[in-house]
Amino acid sequence: MNIHFFYEEVDFKISHEKQLTEWIESVVHSHNFTILEINYIFCSDNYLLEINKQHLNHDYFTDIITFDNSEESTQIESDVFISIDRIKENAANLSINMAAELHRVMIHGVLHLLGFGDKSKEEKRLMREKEDACLSLLKF
Repeated sequence: MNIHFFYEEVDFKISHEKQLTEWIESVVHSHNFTILEINYIFCSDNYLLEINKQHLNHDYFTDIITFDNSEESTQIESDVFISIDRIKENAANLSINMAAELHRVMIHGVLHLLGFGDKSKEEKRLMREKEDACLSLLKF
């Protein structure tokens, strides 16, 4: 298995690791990419804030930071940091299930690795469409 789950400064454990791994792999393969390694690191707001400050010179909370360590254009090698604190707060603000928000953010990072952006209005619209399409494939 080339997808790994790690935890830093959180009392949290992902559910359905096998199904999530298969889902992420199927999304990646459907775009003709391969996974060398994806490390998901679930962490606290403060842990991710320090990464944001150190690596991106941003002094604010965020829900996800995706580091693309790939050396080949169609091979994914990445570290994906996700703040569980942000996921909980976003889910509450959107009145949705925490797991649903977590899955959206997880696949959001993967979509960035596949080349999808979210800077412009059009890119954001396409990103949301791709997220929704990917989420519709996730069955537990």
